[in-house]
Amino acid sequence: MQLLPGSAWTLMVSLSALLLLLCCATEAHNVTSILAKNPEFSTFNHYLTVTHLANEINLRETITVCAVDNPGMSDLLAKGLSIYAIKNVLSLHVLLDYFGAKKLHQITNGTALAATMYQATGSAPGASGFVNITDLKGGKVGFGAGGNDGELTATFVKSVEEIPYNISVIQISKILPSEEAEAPTPGPSEQNLTGLMSAHGCKVFADTLVASDAQKTYEDNLEGGLTVFCPMDDVFKSFLPMYKNLTADGKLSLLLYHGIPVYQSLSLLKSSNGVMNTLATDGAKKYDFTVQNDGEVVTLKTKIVTARITGTLLDEQPLAIFTIDKVLLPQELFKAEAPAPAPAPAPEADAPTTEKSSPPAPVSPAEAPNEDPADQKADDNGSVRYNGGGFVALLLSSLLGLLVL
Repeated sequence: MQLLPGSAWTLMVSLSALLLLLCCATEAHNVTSILAKNPEFSTFNHYLTVTHLANEINLRETITVCAVDNPGMSDLLAKGLSIYAIKNVLSLHVLLDYFGAKKLHQITNGTALAATMYQATGSAPGASGFVNITDLKGGKVGFGAGGNDGELTATFVKSVEEIPYNISVIQISKILPSEEAEAPTPGPSEQNLTGLMSAHGCKVFADTLVASDAQKTYEDNLEGGLTVFCPMDDVFKSFLPMYKNLTADGKLSLLLYHGIPVYQSLSLLKSSNGVMNTLATDGAKKYDFTVQNDGEVVTLKTKIVTARITGTLLDEQPLAIFTIDKVLLPQELFKAEAPAPAPAPAPEADAPTTEKSSPPAPVSPAEAPNEDPADQKADDNGSVRYNGGGFVALLLSSLLGLLVL
């Protein structure tokens, strides 16, 4: 057997490393599975599920969950708060940064102010959506709700599980008291639908709803169950020129296309992949899209575009409102862009010809393959997984074999 030159060995090692990376799939974290290994957090885990916070945590990266044991949760439940207020309180215990045990004891300048999921709701007044973390004397670390006059009411107990720098689940000694988080919170049926969207990054879409007859259709469906997919402000704002070119009926249909007349929580969307009718569906005019999920990522696929659910504004029966990263474009209003025609083959070098080849006729949208253009542009959808890994792995294996021979 011939020894490989140094450069070939280097190439082989590099290809082997790449092959190993492609073959090793990473799974998204699941906070309920982590906490389920520790029965002392069963009550905390239960309320993360029933408030739908668990789903929101699983969708995020770089996050810290400050869990409280069952006796600590009993103190919270004894206050008789509504489920919506409990969600706000627990949201205050989810930090939007990674704090493992080591980092907690090495905080720059000894103290840090961490934003929480309660702050991310947009309903936390002042500094009440932040948590003060301070490295204390004697190896202790204190925690206190923001806007609480700097009082540190809980301490770090232990690390439950750490997946650097993805998720850290730690235990603190007690629930962080917060008058703002514990304040009475209206249920979904009492809230202003467009007001909710406007307050959480979907104001352009909400204002467009208010200016149309679509708002009444949304409100009429609220009591029986409604799920809304709301494009974020920058997304819908850039779409407005196209929207203004639609007919009045087209504008109404597009707005109704972003709602479905049933309540679908995020967990239900993950388990009910398939075609969904919308508020715009009308007999032969299907106006439907396909729900698909890949792990914790849920996508909505039309024949024109693929949008991804990026956040949850509200998920309390009978109303769910999710943010999405693209405007949903129905094929009833928009045509898929036909693939570019293939270039004419170059003439043989030894057989010149004076006749010019005619380019192939353009393909009309009706003749184009029934394929979602989003599938052809992976960059547009921020795909988490590389689905072509198997093909690349096979190619790399072949190259390795050639190097060894």
